[in-house]
Amino acid sequence: MVSVPRLVIAAPASNSGKTTVATGLMAAFAGRGLAVSPHKVGPDYIDPGYHALATGRPGRNLDAYMCGPELIAPLFGHGAAGCDLAVVEGVMGLYDGASGQGELASTAQVSKLLRAPVVLVVDASSQSRSVAALVHGFASWDPEVRIGGVILNKVGSDRHEGLLREALEETGLPVLGALRRAPQVATPSRHLGLVPVAERQADAVGAVAAMAERVRAGCDLEALLALARTAPALPGEVWEPERQPVEGSRPVVAVAGGAAFTFAYAEHAELLTAAGAEVAVFDPLRDEKLPADTAGLVIGGGFPEVYAPELSANEPLRRAVTELAAAGAPVAAECAGLLYLARELDGRPMCGVLDASARMSERLTLGYRSAVAVSDSVLAEAGTRLRGHEFHRTVLEPGAGAVPAWGLHQPERRVEGFVQRGVHASYVHTHWAAAPGVARRFVEHCRRRAV
Repeated sequence: MVSVPRLVIAAPASNSGKTTVATGLMAAFAGRGLAVSPHKVGPDYIDPGYHALATGRPGRNLDAYMCGPELIAPLFGHGAAGCDLAVVEGVMGLYDGASGQGELASTAQVSKLLRAPVVLVVDASSQSRSVAALVHGFASWDPEVRIGGVILNKVGSDRHEGLLREALEETGLPVLGALRRAPQVATPSRHLGLVPVAERQADAVGAVAAMAERVRAGCDLEALLALARTAPALPGEVWEPERQPVEGSRPVVAVAGGAAFTFAYAEHAELLTAAGAEVAVFDPLRDEKLPADTAGLVIGGGFPEVYAPELSANEPLRRAVTELAAAGAPVAAECAGLLYLARELDGRPMCGVLDASARMSERLTLGYRSAVAVSDSVLAEAGTRLRGHEFHRTVLEPGAGAVPAWGLHQPERRVEGFVQRGVHASYVHTHWAAAPGVARRFVEHCRRRAV
């Protein structure tokens, strides 16, 4: 059983203020001395970075498409263990989920799986009495979704707030906060969303502090905490990575980090460690060599296109990566990692492990993917099925090698990625908690190389 007070922060649509409110609540409650567990619905890597900064704990994702609805509560329980409160930031609008698949992967579905009350954040900047109709519609759409209150965002004045509160009295839902317009709290964005915490450093700390102060000033924290405590206990077991017996030394798995490679699910490192690896994080922007005794390499997602000059200039590390891959070492690369392994990115030399060229594009490639492994690799046996997510504004030519990594079945049929020797490289992000055998298989390949 999981008995952690919890809230889901949702909104009628994107850009209503969910991230500001959720992050501000996390930081405000953490500032009171509470152990706050931060979570994000969907595949987003960037918001959890702000959540981690606000709480001092790893930001974790709850994605019912990639991991399956049955893993949502167990993964939540794993992240929230020992905490006083959990705050879950939703994705898009409350009822928006995987395209064409009903409620799957929506904030509404996750709130039901967690049996958690929802706080609806409403952008009130261009309405007054109509806010009641909007809130009533969202509260009555699905009787299984329990909306416990409303936070009004972008309120213009005391008079505007009064009109909104008066209108909402007819809905029977309490107003748990009202936040004035505050552009100084806004976080900068670019082609794939907010700029990650790792790139902003002190500015990100200031932004989170401003969000916390804004929430403290405008929200009823006691009422929100009381609402969180109405969430009932969750039955079932908590997810834990299955620990493998380790004989002898642990193979070193180098994991790319730093500002250029910020996209990673916390469970991946936990699964690698549980499978018997020693995880060593390195920064391709600064480190000129791989960690000592590296037996395998994991390069996740991020923004290599932003840092292409710096990554290209680090010739010693590029050479070390190329030599490691040429020696047949296990290498798993997703999206940004795929670009880093390419011959070039926007004309800048990269590692050259893959005979492919990458460039920035105006076209956004975004969406969930249903994938099947085309051939045996260090990650999966041929025929293994996984669900993933693709999110980039780059183009790789060719998009697949002689042996592709995945055959994709949604939204269209195509092959994608590269498998060559120990390398598995693809645009598709996957969540290994849904298929823990991936981490075990990868570490086993690393162990054979390390012996």
